[in-house]
Amino acid sequence: MMNVAHAPLLTAIVTVIALLVYWWTVLRVGRMRGKHGVKAPATTGPLEFECAYRVQTNMLEQLVVFLPLLWLSNAYFMLWPYATGALGLVWIVGRIMYAVGYVQDPAKRSTGFLISFIATIGLLITTIWGIVSAWMAVSA
Repeated sequence: MMNVAHAPLLTAIVTVIALLVYWWTVLRVGRMRGKHGVKAPATTGPLEFECAYRVQTNMLEQLVVFLPLLWLSNAYFMLWPYATGALGLVWIVGRIMYAVGYVQDPAKRSTGFLISFIATIGLLITTIWGIVSAWMAVSA
């Protein structure tokens, strides 16, 4: 049975999974470069390559926002200790759905993007809530 002390462990596991998903997108781009003969530093080529490349680039763009929010929420949001990890897992599911959908057809990326965007907003809210709560406690 997990207790509140396990919440940071869940956040650490989510971080590792998110980074593994990112590396999966990197490897997909490498495979597409080989398959289609797209030599670095080119970033254009057949649609299959360009979709894989955009998925990897977008994942990196989203990680820059996701990881700080994940850990700030973990550090400051104490109301529901597992909310941070749960939101992180939802974000990962959304990013995988985004990646798979985008490669199938760029028009199929929206659902995954929306799921990960909502999780990011959730992390932003829990981070702000936690920081404000901590500030109020210190100021009291």
